[in-house]
Amino acid sequence: MKIDFAKLQYQYQLYKGEIDEAIHNVLDKSNYIMGNEVTDLEENLQTFTGAKHAITCSSGTDALLLAMMALDIEPDDEIITTPFTFIATAETIAFLKAKPVFVDIDEKTYNLDPTKIEAKITEKTKAIMPVSLYGQPANMEAIQAIADKHNLNVIVDGAQSFGSTFNNKTDSNLGDISTTSFFPAKPLGCFGDGGAVFTNDDKLAEKMKSLRVHGQSKRYHHQYIGMGGRMDTIQCAIVDVKLKYYAKDLALRQEVAFKYDKLLGNGGFSPEQLPFIDKQATSAFAQYSIRVQNRDTVQAKLKEQGVPTAVHYPMPLHLQECFEYLGYKKGDFPIAEMISDEIMSLPMNPYLSDDEISYICNAF
Repeated sequence: MKIDFAKLQYQYQLYKGEIDEAIHNVLDKSNYIMGNEVTDLEENLQTFTGAKHAITCSSGTDALLLAMMALDIEPDDEIITTPFTFIATAETIAFLKAKPVFVDIDEKTYNLDPTKIEAKITEKTKAIMPVSLYGQPANMEAIQAIADKHNLNVIVDGAQSFGSTFNNKTDSNLGDISTTSFFPAKPLGCFGDGGAVFTNDDKLAEKMKSLRVHGQSKRYHHQYIGMGGRMDTIQCAIVDVKLKYYAKDLALRQEVAFKYDKLLGNGGFSPEQLPFIDKQATSAFAQYSIRVQNRDTVQAKLKEQGVPTAVHYPMPLHLQECFEYLGYKKGDFPIAEMISDEIMSLPMNPYLSDDEISYICNAF
């Protein structure tokens, strides 16, 4: 058996008629930038999430930039975040000449450990940026309490977690600004690059709308230094079709995760090796990631049997060459380093059959 990691083509075929029609509607109108489909998607995202404002943009990376620009993050400001995440989280902080300040992660959830945040707060700290890793929000109750105590903003990097919840609120309703990505392999993906920012603050929303079109207040009148951060009309049309089925797909992802848990648990994996979901949270399961020893050997064995795997992420950010200037060294964040040596993602998508899941679990 040969397993498809994400089954993107399978999903396209499921919704092909509606997606093709949506694309051709844009082609027929030739309104490729800021067409009606952009507004349609934003309104539907607001309905789905309960967030007051949903603003589409060109990628999950640009969503982070928009959020920080809206909050007036400046050079030498400090933003506390996790070293165990995709590069974009800290890269965007550094891009604005601010300083990423890393805090180690919780060993169970792999998310930012709230108990270690306050020790890193200085007079230069302006924001906390938790990441909803693998689809599960961080402990936002604890993080928000710290932010409120120290008058800090919270930006949620929800690139992997659209549709997840914490204390029955979608992750798009957490923090001052929440972001997401519509990269094709994400739980809700487009056919290229795309993303969105969410906020319940009217002023921040208006500012981000302006920033994504070069800081315009009206055509050729520029209130801010902004960016070209719009999401293409065609991509919005595609996501809008897929959004109609997303609640179902999200539930199927969670079913797949449950089946993995059961079979791998019965097969000898300990609870510590399997994904841990906080009782206050739900996960969008962008990935299903387990911990293994001798990862290279395990990956090679699975590959021989047609089971693809991935590693999210093999090197924590504080050890990356581009962040050498921050002065971190190996051993500074031992939990992040340990998890990065052991983590491995198995195929995860809503359409894995029971036979495929059993085959994967028996391949170890």
